[in-house]
Amino acid sequence: MRAGRVRVNGRVAKLGESADPEKDRIELDGEILVLQERSFWLLHKPPGVLTTTRDPEGRPTVLDLLPPAARKGRLFPVGRLDRDTEGLVLLTNDGEVSQALLHPSRGSEREYRVTVRGRLGEDTLRQLRRGVALDDGLTAPTQVGRPRYAAREGCSTFTLTMIEGRKRQIRRMLRKLGHPVTALLRTRMGPLRLGRLPVGEARPLRAEERESLLEHARRHGASA
Repeated sequence: MRAGRVRVNGRVAKLGESADPEKDRIELDGEILVLQERSFWLLHKPPGVLTTTRDPEGRPTVLDLLPPAARKGRLFPVGRLDRDTEGLVLLTNDGEVSQALLHPSRGSEREYRVTVRGRLGEDTLRQLRRGVALDDGLTAPTQVGRPRYAAREGCSTFTLTMIEGRKRQIRRMLRKLGHPVTALLRTRMGPLRLGRLPVGEARPLRAEERESLLEHARRHGASA
């Protein structure tokens, strides 16, 4: 706006002014901005796919897994899963709902199924629940399910529910505690659950899921 690139009803817009996209003609660099209908897609991200809209190296992204009809809009992933992690990714064009799901102060939960090397003792479980000291600070408390130990594989599997989303946080926490992660799957984000959606497939939210998501966003501070 300071550069004079935005026009409303033919005149240059000024800071502090407001416009109604349903009534006013809004242009950016001469291109008319069209109000998009809110769109929500649920994706089961496979390992090896990037949670971003584009990659300069040409690696596959979550947008590549959407059907052509969904890619016509300007969708973006809500938060990130690292390249090696699989599971639930929500793609939308609604920034307010995204903020309600992501910001730690909103208290919106994310749930994961975690597999690590070794058997987790009570001290390790207590540290996970209370917070782990990482190089970027103490993590927020988490909810940890009772782990199941597979002696043949030498691995433990458990659920981990958290409200933070630092870069590679779960892997860093467990490595710090001496239990490197061997598999990581996000199964829930807010009210949305991965369910039985096959790996690599995407679908639009069902009506009841959409309603539940918007209500969740309202409760967690977004004006949805």
